Amino acid sequence: METSGGIQASLSGRYATALFDLAREQNALVAVEGSLATVRQALNESDDLRALVNSPLIGRADAGRAIAAVAAHLGLDPVTTKFMGVLAENRRLRDLPAIIATFRALAARHRGETTAEIVSAHPLSDSQVDALKQQLRTRVGRDVNVDLSVDPSLLGGLVVRIGSQMIDSSIKTRLNSLAHAMKG
Repeated sequence: METSGGIQASLSGRYATALFDLAREQNALVAVEGSLATVRQALNESDDLRALVNSPLIGRADAGRAIAAVAAHLGLDPVTTKFMGVLAENRRLRDLPAIIATFRALAARHRGETTAEIVSAHPLSDSQVDALKQQLRTRVGRDVNVDLSVDPSLLGGLVVRIGSQMIDSSIKTRLNSLAHAMKG
C-alpha cells in the first residue's frame, strides 16, 4: 500500500511523513534534516545509542529521558527532539533508521532531487563524488543527492541504488557471477 506521494504507508513511513509535514509547517525542514543526519551518524558510530534504540527492555520513561539527554548532547533542533521523545513514548525508537531514510527521500523529492545510495569498496574523493553526481544527473534527468557508504567486501567498483534501480559494478558481484557461470 502506498500513499499518493509514493512513500510506503508503513508505520515508519507514516511517522516520517508526519515529521516532514510538521517540519515544513514550521519552516524547519533544513534544521530537521540536519538533526536527522546527526542522529543517523550517531547511530552508525555509537553502540550505546544503537542499544538504546533497539532494546525492548528499556521502559518508556527511561527511554524518553535517555533520548532527551542524547538530543541535548547532539544539539538537535526542537522539532526533532520532541519527535524522538514521541518515538520513545510510543516504543518506536527501533524504527528510527527507516524513518530517517524515508524523511530524507521526502525532503529530496520536495527539493526536486532524487537520492542515490552509493556503496564503494573504498572512500571516494570529492572529485569522484562530483563526477558520479554529474553522471547520475545525466542518467535520471535531475539533481541527485548521494548517500555514501563503504563496504570493503566489494573489493572494488560500486553499487548504486536509485529508487528501485540498482547498478552493481562491484568486483565481488563479478567474481560471484563468474564462479556461478563456471559451475554450470
